[in-house]
Amino acid sequence: MDVNRQRAKAVQLREMHEAPPILLLPNAWDVTSARLFEEAGFRAVATTSAGIANLLGYTDGQGITRDGMLSMVERIARALSVPVTADMEAGYSSTPEGAAATAKAVIDAGAVGMNFEDGTNDAKAPLFELELQVARVKAIRAAADAAGVPLVLNARTDVYFVQSGDPAACFDHAVRRANAYRAAGADCLFVPGVSDRDIIARLVRAIHGPINILAGEGTPPVSALEQLGVARVSVGSGPMRATMALTRRIANDLRETGTYASYTTDSISHAKANELVERSQKD
Repeated sequence: MDVNRQRAKAVQLREMHEAPPILLLPNAWDVTSARLFEEAGFRAVATTSAGIANLLGYTDGQGITRDGMLSMVERIARALSVPVTADMEAGYSSTPEGAAATAKAVIDAGAVGMNFEDGTNDAKAPLFELELQVARVKAIRAAADAAGVPLVLNARTDVYFVQSGDPAACFDHAVRRANAYRAAGADCLFVPGVSDRDIIARLVRAIHGPINILAGEGTPPVSALEQLGVARVSVGSGPMRATMALTRRIANDLRETGTYASYTTDSISHAKANELVERSQKD
C-alpha cells in the first residue's frame, strides 16, 4: 500500500475516536466477512484474533504465530477500501523490541490500527508488569512514528478478565493501567469484560482518553454506550462463533432430517461470493 494513502487512512481512523458518532467496529476473520462488513456501510473494520486463529486451526491466546496472524490481516487490508485495525493479541513477544517489530509488521501488512493487550496467558502472572507494558506501548508508538504511519493503538487491559475480589480494587487497577498506556502513546483504551452501565460510565470519566467496550451478552445497546461517552465498541469473535453455530445447525439438519433449508434459505449466491473477493485478486 502507498504510504501516503496508508497515512491518510490512519488519520481517518484516529479521527473516528474523537467525536460522535460512536465508532462501531465489526471484527472480521477472513476476506469475505470483512467485505460483507464493509459493504454494510461500516466506516472501518477490525480483525478478531480468536476468529482468525480458530479459522486457521489454532487456539486463541497466541496459539498462532505472528506471521500466521499477519497473513490474514494482509489479505483483509488488501481487500478493503476502509481502514483496517488488526488484533495482534499481546504482540507475540514479551519485549519492547518484539512489540515494535510486530507494529512495523502490521503497518507493512497494510493495516492502520493495532489492538495490543497486557494479558500473558500465564496463570501465575496473568498480566505483564505495568512498567514493562508501558515500555512496550512506547516502543510501538516509536516504531509507528519511524515508519511514518500514525498507527492507531488500542491498548487493552485484561484486568477484568483475570482479577477477582474487591470490585473497587479491580476498577482502580484497570484505570491505572489504562491511563498509563494513554500517557505512553495509546490512542484508545480497551477494557473488555465490563457490561454494567454504571461501571462503564465511571470508566469513561476516570480514563483520560477514548475507551473501547467489547459488546456481548448483557452489554448495553450501541446508542446507550454512545450516551455514556464510549468512543468505540467492538464485537470480538462473536460473529465468527455465530457462523460456527450456523454450520453446526446445517450439519445437524443434514444428518437428522436430510433437509437443506438451513443453508439454502437467505444464503449468499455463488456469484456474490465471487464478487466479494474479486478486488483482493486484482491487487
